[in-house]
Amino acid sequence: MAHVELYDTTLRDGTQQEGISLSVEDKLKIARKLDDLGIDYIEGGWPGANPKDVEFFEKAKSLKLNHARMVAFGSTRRANGSAETDPTLKHVLEAETPVVTLVGKTWDMHVTEVLGTNLEENLAMISDSISFLKKHGRTVFLDAEHFFDGFKANPEYATQCVKVGVSAGADGVVLCDTNGGALPHEVTAIVTKLREDAPEATLAIHPHNDGDVAVANALAGIMAGATQVQGTINGIGERCGNANLVSVIADLKMKMGIDCVTDEQLGSLAEVSHFVSEIVNRTPNPYQPYVGSSAFTHKAGLHASAVAKVAESYQHIAPERVGNVNHVLVSELAGRSNVLQKLEEMGIPASPEIVQNALELIKQQENRGFQYEGAEASFEMLVRRALPDYKPPFELVDFMVIVEKHRRPTDITDESVACEATVKIQVDGQVKHTAAGGNGPVNAMDVAARKALMEFYPAVEAIRLLDYKVRVVDQGTGTEAMVRVLIDSTDGDKTWHTVGCSANIIEASWMALQDSLEWWLLGRQ
Repeated sequence: MAHVELYDTTLRDGTQQEGISLSVEDKLKIARKLDDLGIDYIEGGWPGANPKDVEFFEKAKSLKLNHARMVAFGSTRRANGSAETDPTLKHVLEAETPVVTLVGKTWDMHVTEVLGTNLEENLAMISDSISFLKKHGRTVFLDAEHFFDGFKANPEYATQCVKVGVSAGADGVVLCDTNGGALPHEVTAIVTKLREDAPEATLAIHPHNDGDVAVANALAGIMAGATQVQGTINGIGERCGNANLVSVIADLKMKMGIDCVTDEQLGSLAEVSHFVSEIVNRTPNPYQPYVGSSAFTHKAGLHASAVAKVAESYQHIAPERVGNVNHVLVSELAGRSNVLQKLEEMGIPASPEIVQNALELIKQQENRGFQYEGAEASFEMLVRRALPDYKPPFELVDFMVIVEKHRRPTDITDESVACEATVKIQVDGQVKHTAAGGNGPVNAMDVAARKALMEFYPAVEAIRLLDYKVRVVDQGTGTEAMVRVLIDSTDGDKTWHTVGCSANIIEASWMALQDSLEWWLLGRQ
């Protein structure tokens, strides 16, 4: 197969997922990014459905796209109505997009029980609507809703819907697994049968992910003869989502030899995926195939050792082809190769003794409850502190944290909690003793520590804590449990992660906080 068309419905079907809402400007930004990626068709929404989509299509008229064609989505005319006076068809024409996709029923149960009409009238609705839009010069795709369920229930009628659509002038018929319940072998069999019975139809595949096989169904449909695939970036969409177009593009290009995008566009996949995640306010899935931050991460020592020698030994593609990178973790499962690679990345002399010592330290610490695979700044500090010539930028003398709860005698509902921390820090033989309040003990300790360091390192003012998380290491021991504290820090330019572990949550917090400050200061020396 020389080419498969890419049809993106992130701006319509994608926004139907719970918790996602896009502004008009958000949709315009994503549309430009999709065009750069090489998407052939961008479905912008349903004109007339809401003021936002009306505004989007109005602004999209002046949107300069280099490759993609904008699509308006609508439905066939109403039962027992006229295409010429149908409000939905009027709205899609007013959107002035070159392409229109019309959803039509192909499952007899939906026709009679949901639409409340008869099978013949539904065929007329499909035919009239497509003919009307073709008279107005539009490219028209028939969105054959519930096609796979409809085919299973009544294959003759589902096929008849497709044939009627093609006879009316449809440029393509989109086979939708609307409920997401089909399996790849069913998709293959049904698409193959339809091609035999309706060879005149140009077919597209539109799977949903309710059976967790949307990408597999997309590929099955293509292998059976579909020449267009529909999906969303990162697989967002109604219920469990749509076919993940990111994975589909990578599979088509690299696994099936279908040149759907250029090599340069393929290399932007990770960036596009993260861009859309940011716009929809979702944390990127680190385990997403191809583009996730963990997609090419190696934790087991055996794997890391093999990848260092032959990259493809534990990687199915070169990560840079999709804009991703190889990443090696250090943990109690690590081997010498993991540690060696990390030390080299950190610029630490990697003698056999240092590597072995670091490996033993990791395993000892993780046995105590530390975890370094998500806290590489703490791992670096662990190794550096074990070096014979290491000189820390500061040392803790001691700290004290006081938490006081007050209640006014005149009002038993008026309560307040005050937190204060005192910290003594030594730098080059000088001891600085400071105190500070905060909205919690960790915040107070953070403020006091940086207040002490400011006299020696004024730049620490730029550091701020992004996130603070606590995990119970040994469940079931109640308030005596060991806790792991993870801190994310930033200076506005880079972000780093540290960990502390102790039965005392304040001490664990100090460990992570000290690592954060010390790691950053070392990078500025």
